[in-house]
Amino acid sequence: MSDSFDIAAFRSNFASLPRLAYLNSGSYGLLAGSVRDAFDQYMATRVEVGADWGGWVGDLESVRAKLARLLAVDADEVAITGSASSGLNSFAGALDFSGKRNKVVVSNFEFPTSAQIWHAQERAGARIVHVNESEEAVIPLERFEAAIDGDTAIVAISQVCYRHGGRIPDDDIRAIADMAHRNGALLVLDSYQIVGTTPIRPRDLNVDLCVGGMLKYLLGTAGIGFMYVRSDLIGDLVPRASGWFTQADIEAMDIFAHRPSPTARRFEGGTPPVPSCVASVAGLSLIEDIGLEVIGEQVRNVTRYTLERLRDAGLPFSNPDADERRGPLISIPSVDDEALVTALAKENVITSCRDGRLRAGFHAYNDEADADRFVAALQVSRSLLDLSRQAGPGRF
Repeated sequence: MSDSFDIAAFRSNFASLPRLAYLNSGSYGLLAGSVRDAFDQYMATRVEVGADWGGWVGDLESVRAKLARLLAVDADEVAITGSASSGLNSFAGALDFSGKRNKVVVSNFEFPTSAQIWHAQERAGARIVHVNESEEAVIPLERFEAAIDGDTAIVAISQVCYRHGGRIPDDDIRAIADMAHRNGALLVLDSYQIVGTTPIRPRDLNVDLCVGGMLKYLLGTAGIGFMYVRSDLIGDLVPRASGWFTQADIEAMDIFAHRPSPTARRFEGGTPPVPSCVASVAGLSLIEDIGLEVIGEQVRNVTRYTLERLRDAGLPFSNPDADERRGPLISIPSVDDEALVTALAKENVITSCRDGRLRAGFHAYNDEADADRFVAALQVSRSLLDLSRQAGPGRF
């Protein structure tokens, strides 16, 4: 861990600690005091002056600027959306699937709504092809190579699978981008399950779009997401959905024409999510203050420590073991995942579950003591684990 990171000081930002061993950041990040203060200030302003559109638009642009710095892209390439789904829907609505190039290649790492958005385009002529994962929670590159061809318009991948925490490594993302571009397709990256825990650089990864949101590891709140769109693509993509903040001049109030912004704002919508912007400025500021490199090191260290403790205890996990093939999420196979989440919550160990697995999402505010509490609670509820899988990454 970096000597510059004072984890005790960082943990002091979160009033829920140390009472909770909070391992649920993959569902909703822990509330920081500064984020709560931002909500309180927003409500105070509502009471005092009613409306503060100048300040609220300023917060919207602060979120955009902070995300641009975080992703190492231009602010004009960032759309602030109501959710990752709304950004993807806007983008999908700018595409034409009526011709020969109508194929959408979707990885089976996808979050349900992401895949559902592409299946919804079948009514517009899209043809959806899925790329299966292996039994080791990875997707071999040759499976993408077999699926991507000259009919492919879009390749959609999730950097980390929400079900088990398996990750597509950066080098694999670049390889998939090369496959897509050689065949004239665009690569869409969903980074929601990892952004905020390690540096994500869309340009370096050579992706065309990248989506995510604030409520998990970016320490903001619900109701706000983002979408990076490569600058040279923006002018050719005109969504069929529109709204006040999609226009080139948001003050024009023109009812006789549609003039979309020349920037990624054309993928936004109507009134921005004002309270969510206010809170997200505070959450992103916490991330900026620590730095993604430092956060990434802490998350790698605490998840590695947890996996070793699980292995020592003879407890199974179903995410890949290699650092480059897992994100901040550790998954535990269970015979009753909901009962296991409930049992751990009684010990103040907060987790979630999906697809027969308990999920523990780690952030920089988690330390080795949290990991020890997690493993101890699992041992108490050992009867709820699927012990047919040996300690270590399980088969599906």
